[in-house]
Amino acid sequence: MRILETERLLLCRFSNEDAEFILELLNEPSFIQNIGDRGVRTLAEAGAYLLNGPIASYAKNGFGLYLVLLKETNESIGMCGLIRREGLEDVDIGYAFLPKFWSRGYAVESALAVKTYAKDVIGLKRIVAITDPANEGSVRVLEKIGLRFEKMVRLSEDDIELKLFAVDF
Repeated sequence: MRILETERLLLCRFSNEDAEFILELLNEPSFIQNIGDRGVRTLAEAGAYLLNGPIASYAKNGFGLYLVLLKETNESIGMCGLIRREGLEDVDIGYAFLPKFWSRGYAVESALAVKTYAKDVIGLKRIVAITDPANEGSVRVLEKIGLRFEKMVRLSEDDIELKLFAVDF
């Protein structure tokens, strides 16, 4: 189900048919380093990740992470969306792309569309984003879409300190 469309991208709800793509994305070394190891190693685990993550979030919250497709080819290139995360008061905007699609503006383009959707369709008054301080690319994306650094946070006691960015609408 299509949620958003930009000049070059389509953002759609994930379905079980996206398990193969999720398996690839979640096992990219850059995903594991910058976002975390989700322990997804098989197609069945990828299906469970989708069912218990994004698909469950659509039902519970009315939003979630969305599959990002190239409009021209319908190729799956990443994910971008909104997450209600334990340890954060506000809804979090998140994204991840296969490295071969980095540095083409897709993260900014999709995150801007999700930010507008959060404000205009869902009616959120504020969104936040968290990132590893060492992930300079992600920091640049957040700044380009208008989020500003607010403070350092830990989602759990054993987690690293993360940069929290925010924007009020």
